Amino acid sequence: MDNIGVVFLSEVLGTGMLVLLGTGVVANVALAKNKGLGGGFLMVTVGWGFAVFVGVIVAYNSGAHLNPAVTLGLVASGATEFGSGVPVNFLSVLTYISAQFVGAFIGAIICWLAYKQHFDAEPNPANKLGVFSTGPAIRSYAWNMITEIIGTFVLVFVVLAFGGGRQGESGGLAALGALPVALLVLVIGTSLGGPTGYAINPARDLGPRIAHFVLPIKGKGSSDWAYSWVPVIGPVIGGVLAGWASLFLLPILT
Repeated sequence: MDNIGVVFLSEVLGTGMLVLLGTGVVANVALAKNKGLGGGFLMVTVGWGFAVFVGVIVAYNSGAHLNPAVTLGLVASGATEFGSGVPVNFLSVLTYISAQFVGAFIGAIICWLAYKQHFDAEPNPANKLGVFSTGPAIRSYAWNMITEIIGTFVLVFVVLAFGGGRQGESGGLAALGALPVALLVLVIGTSLGGPTGYAINPARDLGPRIAHFVLPIKGKGSSDWAYSWVPVIGPVIGGVLAGWASLFLLPILT
């Protein structure tokens, strides 16, 4: 456990980069007077996909979980070791997840600094919140959660299938590789992202939502706490189900 501090820093920096660039592309598309204004959902999904690419590169040393659903999915799959030789136990799980939330919070704050004038110029509070966190196209908590469960299941199951399942490696997104995981997130966004904005990551949604709540954003409106549990609970369930499914499906497939 001597390298647990390095793992914490790796996850903070990787998740911070992921959220900075991911929320940044949303800000570019959604906020007033930006050069990318009106770029559309495809621009957002491409941006988020390659934000994951950058996050994986930065956090490669820790296995680049970058997502509590990935960490918990690995635990559910029976992994005994995370990246960098870190054994799976309560302390290591807590380290990964806390680092991911801290990194997401910091990344969102830096995004706000980069787009400060555009946040000030944007008249619609919903567009401001949309930079930080996800929201449903049609609000139905049960169905929104099902969408998040399905999207996260795909993410974690494919990571396990390529990494821990077929390569005999433990770890997170890094086991799949930076470019493949970016393409995986891109296809999840373009195919399953429409109903909820595809959080598929509790830290990515809750960390920035807390940043939205505490930052002095002009005319920011509500942080929509009534919905905030959906992009947390849904991805956790999806990740754990993927981990459990990998226990009996991957031996058959391999």
